[in-house]
Amino acid sequence: MIQEPLATPVGDETDLVRLAVIAVGAVAAHVVVRVVKRTADRWLTPRRRHPKLATVLSLLASAATFVIWFVALGLLLGELGVDLTAYFATATVIGLAVGFGSQGLVQDVVIGLTLIFSDAMDIGDMVEVSGQVGQVERIGLRFTTLTNFLGQTVFIPNRNIAVVGRYRRGVVRAYLDVQVPEGRSPQATGEEVLAIARAFRAQHAAAILDEPVLVEGGPGAGAPGGAPGPVPAWRFVRLKLRLWPGQQALVETTLRQRIVAHMKTVDEKYADWMVPVTYRVT
Repeated sequence: MIQEPLATPVGDETDLVRLAVIAVGAVAAHVVVRVVKRTADRWLTPRRRHPKLATVLSLLASAATFVIWFVALGLLLGELGVDLTAYFATATVIGLAVGFGSQGLVQDVVIGLTLIFSDAMDIGDMVEVSGQVGQVERIGLRFTTLTNFLGQTVFIPNRNIAVVGRYRRGVVRAYLDVQVPEGRSPQATGEEVLAIARAFRAQHAAAILDEPVLVEGGPGAGAPGGAPGPVPAWRFVRLKLRLWPGQQALVETTLRQRIVAHMKTVDEKYADWMVPVTYRVT
């Protein structure tokens, strides 16, 4: 007697197909989101010369990612038998409830849109926001992302942004006017100061952006800090450094104290006030 093979129930086949569709849909959504993000990053990099365009592209990428996941979730729920009309209606009601119940979320979105479509800051700018100094990497609807001088990524909720300090060219120039000790030549003093500054820069390469340089100084060159007018009795050498914004304390404390300590070995009467520090923001 020949036995007929057992037939697979139609319901089981349907369930297997649905599971396969759900798995494929989830993987496809993930792949599409990754492609969108990589494409956005690829487009953003060469367009940092056009910060407003880069900012808008960043916003569009974030919005596209949300839409892709939202639609993918709806389709997957549809495979499970959930009415899509009910899904979208429920999502709308929940979104309104969350919006009214979470004022912080609403503030993030409103301020984020304000930042994007105003001239407060753009991608690539060097800014000071909420006590953080860094380069703007992304302006989103919830967070503004900065990269600080250590390479650390900082996420700042948009609602915490009250004041934006913008550095036009992204650096701070520091000037140290080192008084030449009695009996010493400006040339010898300049060489010693420059050697100290170069060693200091080697220790703090992230904060000191370029090699320190000596600029003109000495009798009749002007008062410390660039004030006009000759000062015949003031002999000094001027050291210039380009700093990452917010790192002025390194110059005012460590570097300045090293120079003063060295000068005291040459002249025991040398005082702290003989090495003033001034800044220019560019």
